[in-house]
Amino acid sequence: MNTLSYKTVSVNKENADKKWVLVDAENQFVGRLASEIANLLRGKYKTNFTPHADCGDYVVVINAEKVRFSGKKMTDKEYVHHTGYPGGQRFATPTEMLNRKPIFVIEHAVKGMLPKNRLGDALFRNLHVYEGAEHPHQAQNPTVVNVKDLK
Repeated sequence: MNTLSYKTVSVNKENADKKWVLVDAENQFVGRLASEIANLLRGKYKTNFTPHADCGDYVVVINAEKVRFSGKKMTDKEYVHHTGYPGGQRFATPTEMLNRKPIFVIEHAVKGMLPKNRLGDALFRNLHVYEGAEHPHQAQNPTVVNVKDLK
């Protein structure tokens, strides 16, 4: 048997087979959607997955304002941020965030599921989220992916 044919392939920027993927977020639960998007961004479903390299796909998410939360999370969950001033802690529910910045809800959930380092920052730049059904990435010919079929 030829053992030279069993070389471990390490992927880098040059030989990563990155594709453009379109995900429709309409009537999807945020957490389940975000975990599937994080797996697409990371490239964990690929046979040549390399943990320290950006070998995932570019992901375009449309209809971000039509996502759902399970249970009572629309009113009970809180997004917390601090303005930097004394007494500047601010709270917002998902209902308020979907009205004000619907893109933030998906981006926040996906960013929390990516690595907390420079690789995670690079992977997050491959995510493009849009409120409506229109997006400017038609020239890349993204393949439509049904999130429920990914498992």
